[in-house]
Amino acid sequence: MVTIEDIAREAGVSTTTVSNVIHGRTNKVSANTVDIITEIIRERGYVPNLSARAIKTRSTKVVALINHLESRDQEKFMSDPFFMDLTSAVEKSLREQGYFLMIRAISESDELLAFLRNWNVEGVFMPGLFESEPFYHTLRNLDMPVVLTDSYISDLGNMVNIGLADFEGARLATQHLIENGHKRIVFASPAIKVGGVVEQRLLGYKSALEANGLPFDPSLVYECEFSTTKMMEQGAQLAKRDDFTAVFATADLLAAGIMSGLQQAGRMVPRDISIVGFDDINWSRMTMPMLTTVRQEAMKKGRMAAECMLRLLAGELVDVHNRILPVQLICRDSVRNIVSANIASKRPGQAKPSRPFVSFHQKADRKYV
Repeated sequence: MVTIEDIAREAGVSTTTVSNVIHGRTNKVSANTVDIITEIIRERGYVPNLSARAIKTRSTKVVALINHLESRDQEKFMSDPFFMDLTSAVEKSLREQGYFLMIRAISESDELLAFLRNWNVEGVFMPGLFESEPFYHTLRNLDMPVVLTDSYISDLGNMVNIGLADFEGARLATQHLIENGHKRIVFASPAIKVGGVVEQRLLGYKSALEANGLPFDPSLVYECEFSTTKMMEQGAQLAKRDDFTAVFATADLLAAGIMSGLQQAGRMVPRDISIVGFDDINWSRMTMPMLTTVRQEAMKKGRMAAECMLRLLAGELVDVHNRILPVQLICRDSVRNIVSANIASKRPGQAKPSRPFVSFHQKADRKYV
């Protein structure tokens, strides 16, 4: 078995230098030396011995990110671009401090406890925890650092949560559609569970309607499974209705799927239907038209979660256990101002605009906090 000593001898450096490179502490090592050591590690197939480290230091340096989706498509959770961005930021922050991130999908509390015990995990990340499910009690009673993301928990105990202004984001999106003349707005989302992110976004949507004197119509609420086929089918189903002019989708992926389904059914965006998404993933700038959306910073959320975990692992106190990140409304091309369009169409001798657009849209994205 190849050891750190073997690599250090071949590279002509100390074992400390090799250890710094392995654990991402490359600011202490020259770029040339990093390249040499990295190449030797690759050629020799070196893998850190976590068991040996645990025996010697009583630490495995392993932190787990647990996904507990209940969907039958659980194995596909890594395909979510937002989740990937957040996870990437967490992994990078941990790696720079010598920790390893292990990602695991788990459906039962007993399975979680067995996993943590068998792998000597030192800390746990978990997105989207619900206070009503058994996982909550299991995590709250763990004798190790636990950092949540996007969780609405009234009693965190020693856990930390990095959340988002979900209510405000949904309110901003709906208000933007209303200001552009839309009164019948579809709310499209994954399954709505009490005490979760989607419920908060539904409440924000309702709040904007109420503030503008518009009634809430339950028939405009659609819950959709997060698969490409189902999302496009949802768009095709909506295309059969003619009693709404806009859609607020609680995720950009869902917005893109609905947009595709609408357009394949002959309903153009934004000429016929306006759409606003949520997340501002990279894909939102690659749709046709580019998607108006609510931005949340996945990378920042991941870095904050990792920073809290590292502080807890170091035995430090975290002063704020529930941290809420702000949102921004990003206006692009998927919303049509139907007030301006209607006025223009009534003027004698003046044609309708050939390219519908948001009245204040510019080439650069505009941000609204």
